Amino acid sequence: MKLTNGKVLILIGTVHIIFGISPYAFGKQFLSFTNNYFFRISEGLSEFPLLNGIMNYENFASFWFVYFGILFIPLGFLLDYVEINDKKIPKKFVWSYFIFNLIGSYMIPFSGMTFITLPHSVFILIKYSKKTTDEHNT
Repeated sequence: MKLTNGKVLILIGTVHIIFGISPYAFGKQFLSFTNNYFFRISEGLSEFPLLNGIMNYENFASFWFVYFGILFIPLGFLLDYVEINDKKIPKKFVWSYFIFNLIGSYMIPFSGMTFITLPHSVFILIKYSKKTTDEHNT
């Protein structure tokens, strides 16, 4: 089995989900979500500070941490399919993924985004640039 960039994204997504629901991260929040069967885990716009609401930042962070992991899995399957079928990763995806990780790393410097996904996006960017250069030289 060949390790592709898509499989790396699937692994990152899976680790995000497992770690996110564990007692070491957001397990307490996810346990409280089960009380509502994961329905209405937030009060929505009524929590919005602009509307004089008080946001539950722990619930907000726990949801997006795990949801981000869930998003990475189908994205990883798509990228894996592209790579396995000897297709080029679209240039727009490569640059978008890099910029997304660069901004996230700037905003949260001591995170997995800085130490895992930013280097991964740089790797893809270099690999893509090398392929593009090689194709122009032939």
